[in-house]
Amino acid sequence: MLISLLIFLFTLAAMEGVAYLAHKYIMHGFGWGWHRSHHEPRQGWFEKNDLYAVVFAGLAIVLIALGNAGWYPLQWIGAGMTAYGALYFIAHDGLVHHRWPLRLVPRRGYLKRLYQAHLMHHAVQGREGCVSFGFLYAPSVERLRAQLRARHGGPLRPAREDAATAPGHAAGSDAGGE
Repeated sequence: MLISLLIFLFTLAAMEGVAYLAHKYIMHGFGWGWHRSHHEPRQGWFEKNDLYAVVFAGLAIVLIALGNAGWYPLQWIGAGMTAYGALYFIAHDGLVHHRWPLRLVPRRGYLKRLYQAHLMHHAVQGREGCVSFGFLYAPSVERLRAQLRARHGGPLRPAREDAATAPGHAAGSDAGGE
């Protein structure tokens, strides 16, 4: 049981690296056709970018099924992916993009940094020059601001309407301010 727990926790942690790489090199690369919808104002509840969640969920389901059919430890890898997906849904879709009814805007600590970092990711029009590709890890706000200024010569406005109008977000500032 301890080994299964360790595999689950390792997978949960490793998914941030997988998500970072997928976000930077797939979603902002050849997969931009789906991800573009996430950098534009959303029309309705869903966006084409949600297909990435379907793909990852499908992979996790297959791994859990294979593990339960005797291919240990695939079920624990699939469970770790599923847990990461749940945290992503809460932090990214809920906290940052307000895709569910609770409209919490964090005022301090880790959640504030995560919130601001993702808003800074959306401060750039299009797919080039973005910063902060992680979903549950966020570099310091100061570091991201410096990267944006170096790449673009000054503060930028959020590219998405829902980010620009998020409560507590000063549009036109460095994506969230202090």
